[in-house]
Amino acid sequence: MPKAVVKFGGSSLKCKEDIGRIIQIIKNYRQPVVIVVSAFYGVTNYLVEVLDKARQDEHIAKKTTAYLLNLKRETLALHIENSEGVDSILAEITVLLDELERYLHGIALTGDASPALEDHVLAYGERISAVFLAGILNNAGIETKVALPESIGLVTDGEYGAASVDFVKSTTKVREALSGDMTYVVPGFYGLSTDGKTTLFGRGGSDYSAAAIARCIGAPSLDIWKDVNGFLSADPKTVDNPVQIERLTYNEAAELAYFGAKILHPRTVEPLSAPHIPIRIFNIYGDSDVNKPRSVVSAEKIISPGIVKSVTFSDDFGILKLKGSGVGAKPGILAKVTTALHLAGINISSVLTSQISINILIAKKDLSTAYALVSAIELSVVGKVQIIEDIAVVAAVGNGIAENYGVAARIFTALAKNGINVLMSCSGASPIVSYFLVSVDERIPAVRAIHREFFETI
Repeated sequence: MPKAVVKFGGSSLKCKEDIGRIIQIIKNYRQPVVIVVSAFYGVTNYLVEVLDKARQDEHIAKKTTAYLLNLKRETLALHIENSEGVDSILAEITVLLDELERYLHGIALTGDASPALEDHVLAYGERISAVFLAGILNNAGIETKVALPESIGLVTDGEYGAASVDFVKSTTKVREALSGDMTYVVPGFYGLSTDGKTTLFGRGGSDYSAAAIARCIGAPSLDIWKDVNGFLSADPKTVDNPVQIERLTYNEAAELAYFGAKILHPRTVEPLSAPHIPIRIFNIYGDSDVNKPRSVVSAEKIISPGIVKSVTFSDDFGILKLKGSGVGAKPGILAKVTTALHLAGINISSVLTSQISINILIAKKDLSTAYALVSAIELSVVGKVQIIEDIAVVAAVGNGIAENYGVAARIFTALAKNGINVLMSCSGASPIVSYFLVSVDERIPAVRAIHREFFETI
């Protein structure tokens, strides 16, 4: 039987107790598994800052490697009493840190770093975590080997910062490389282009790494161990009594991730939906029984009694607005704008139009660039281009939202009763989600109002 793929995130690598839980969890599988691991908590953000500093500070390279080595030394000392065991693992980590130091020195000398070099540097957090965890597991009596993406043949399409796995080129190689009768630890977050360059899967992309590997080896499941109780009816930091969601479809999970739920990376379901490989979400701080997931994402479609399964929000979107009499009816306007944004690598999340306005929903980080690009285009009927940043997107997700009469009415009635103004809304773009824009100050009250309507008044 193929191995299960087990993913541990950086939030599960914070302290001695966390590592101890991971050891016990792996033992509980009672057979070899493939582990995909993220960087230690905070390390990727640290490396992002280091990349920026390295352009001006030639001393940052040595400071960085010294900091990371000391971080791993302190953690290893908590788990391995044998000093020789600690030294052996540190020796492997030191090899990686020496490589990292050379790359950072190179950036300091040139004052710049190519996208390829940036991706390569940022992947060191995961590489180091893999060596660290494999050493810990071997010391605990679990035969384990590090399997780097470059050694197992995890091939990507070559897009820096947002790569996708090429399954035609990867599947056979990855399956064969991970077929041995032992546990493997694979660093997440990256793969290799056809010309051997490190290409990242995007921030939080280790979930996608794990999903891709699960597909390649035909795993019975992808098991993701988090520091939360799986999917809930809303963020427990937002509402008082969220309801556990035991079963979701791939599409429901993808929409919740897209609109702000932090349980999965939005792309995690992509490799798994076609082969119907389930995603099982566990809480590392809860029961370590590997047969009791908190949430399961699969092809099984279950419609909740209240239709809505979860309410979430995202602060990551903004609006690029084009205003002008007849702008919505003028042929070619939208084509010119979307082409310019596409060529600049700016993703369009949604477009809402009227006779006098075109509203384009894009990531807030891209708003300024998008505004400059569109303002430079000759658009005769556009009288004004503006950006709107102080908004949030609130989404209600659940199978049956588009087909069941009255769901949208209940949502808007709940918002109206609480004095919350809806700036824009969209239903029907996806059959399982209804989303709308509100002032950023009203996003929490909006989530609470909808949650009360569907989960606290039944």
